[in-house]
Amino acid sequence: MEFAARLVYLRKQKGFSQQALADAVGIHVSQIKRYEGGATQPQLDALKKIAIALGVSADALLFDDGERGLDEVFRLQLDVISHLDEDEQRIIREVIDGMLFKYQARRWSAPPIPQAKRPSRSPAK
Repeated sequence: MEFAARLVYLRKQKGFSQQALADAVGIHVSQIKRYEGGATQPQLDALKKIAIALGVSADALLFDDGERGLDEVFRLQLDVISHLDEDEQRIIREVIDGMLFKYQARRWSAPPIPQAKRPSRSPAK
């Protein structure tokens, strides 16, 4: 879904009219209409204000679900981890670091993947 369609969807989901969103963001309603029509896209400061007004992250305005960010499972796990004490968080970081190190070592020690054979070029006759 493109930014314009995502903006319309989120605005309607929150129950805002174009005018109400424009008022909340502090811009003219014609600018909201241009954003939703796909004629233009907001600058960073306007994008931030739109996200705040709609109560969503800027990522929600810019990316489809799963297009960017963590898997929902990881997101939930990280939320739980953030509530653990510092020692438990340190242990989890060490385990993750160890797994990533192991993965990198395996990648670097693997034999190189052969390149596809290219057809030989014979001289033009």
